[in-house]
Amino acid sequence: MDFSDQIKQFSKRIASLKDTLQTEEATKMSLIVPFFQMLGYDVFNPDEFTPEYTADVGIKKGEKVDYAIMDNGTPIILIEAKWCGEKLDKHDSQLFRYFGVSSAKFGILTNGLIYKFYTDLDEANKMDLTPFLEVDLLNLKATSIAELKKFHKDTFSIEDISSSASELKYSKSIRDFMTKQLEEPSDDFIKYILSEVYSGMKTQAVVEKFKPIIKKSLNAFVSELMNDKITAALKTEETESSDVTENSTAPIQQESKIITTETELEAFNIIKSILCEKIDVNRITYKDTESYFNILLDNNTRKWICRLRLDGKKRSIAFPDENKQEHKESLSNNNDIFRYKKNLFNSLEKYTKTNI
Repeated sequence: MDFSDQIKQFSKRIASLKDTLQTEEATKMSLIVPFFQMLGYDVFNPDEFTPEYTADVGIKKGEKVDYAIMDNGTPIILIEAKWCGEKLDKHDSQLFRYFGVSSAKFGILTNGLIYKFYTDLDEANKMDLTPFLEVDLLNLKATSIAELKKFHKDTFSIEDISSSASELKYSKSIRDFMTKQLEEPSDDFIKYILSEVYSGMKTQAVVEKFKPIIKKSLNAFVSELMNDKITAALKTEETESSDVTENSTAPIQQESKIITTETELEAFNIIKSILCEKIDVNRITYKDTESYFNILLDNNTRKWICRLRLDGKKRSIAFPDENKQEHKESLSNNNDIFRYKKNLFNSLEKYTKTNI
């Protein structure tokens, strides 16, 4: 079993365990220690994986970090662990203190579900305030798995990780910034775009006038870009399928009456762009039927997030109520889907609140 399969299997395991763990110690033994064992470290060898590593801070003596991964008696990674039901937002300062008085190059803050990886990109020997990598084991992405593999004992290299840490940190900041601008563009961002497309004075009144226009244009551009990529991929699949059919001796099947339109694919891309804030978009799929275009979680028809009817004059989007009955809202065009962001999040939560 390769590392990717191992981590995915481990993800399923922690999803089933997390609600039964009520203490920090239980989290360590059931989630955190097995995680580092999966990364190839001998967790029962204190010379390699040291629990309660002493990191004296200033006049405070005997301060201990939960674990340290050692290399020839020197700590290279410090690990601060919390209970799986605890948020990590307010605990990075503790790891910050330990990092500054040790020779470790990396610090990890985790509650067994989320792992935040820190280093000293901004100032040597001083831990950055923001992580260069954050991995949610219950919402794994292919890129996260690839980065985690770099921390496996067999492939671990301080130089390799450090060289990619800067790009990871700033690419995440850029993605976060662009996500915010798509949701609610700032005045400075509006003014920057206006400087390229508008020759008049950029007064506050002009900024307010153009803000909804630019927001709509940006989201439409992203949707069209995603739609073009999917359409190109579908055409490739159709070509390959056609080549197979031409060379096949199998009987010809009756042509389906279901035709997936570009408008439906565009809507699907918009919904994926919204839900990517909450979940890996690879889990969002669609199933076209003669009656409606179904958006699903994990390709499961019992987990429908919304249903779109875009072919007739009365376009609509429907969301499941508590009894999974349809609650319809009208659409004038696909961009109206952005108005129902909360509805989409609520639908998703019905199926994921116990799983992610």
